[in-house]
Amino acid sequence: MTKTGGSKLQKTDVKVSLIGGHRLKGETLHERTLTASLIGGADIDLRDIDIPDGAELRVTKLSLIGGVSLTVRPDVVVRVYGIRLGGVKDDGPSEPGGPTVRIDAWGLLGGVTVTRG
Repeated sequence: MTKTGGSKLQKTDVKVSLIGGHRLKGETLHERTLTASLIGGADIDLRDIDIPDGAELRVTKLSLIGGVSLTVRPDVVVRVYGIRLGGVKDDGPSEPGGPTVRIDAWGLLGGVTVTRG
């Protein structure tokens, strides 16, 4: 993950499956990731990547059934948008400032759970 300037094009990763979720590690992601499945969630681990302060990593999750399980460092700010049944579980960053991860979760069933560690 590298910080992008205003005029630089951002790379987008696209992961698609009919049935079954996606397990994503931070070192394989670009600035934007789209994960889509009919049935299946997304398990995303971003602890091992360096997201510069002020940068934003964006993940979009589309599914009928399936939520997002996100693991980040304690200093990462997580913002969750979208419509889904299941809600959001996040205690917030334990340290002020830091980089931002934006999760756009669109689906019928499935919440977003953020684990810090």
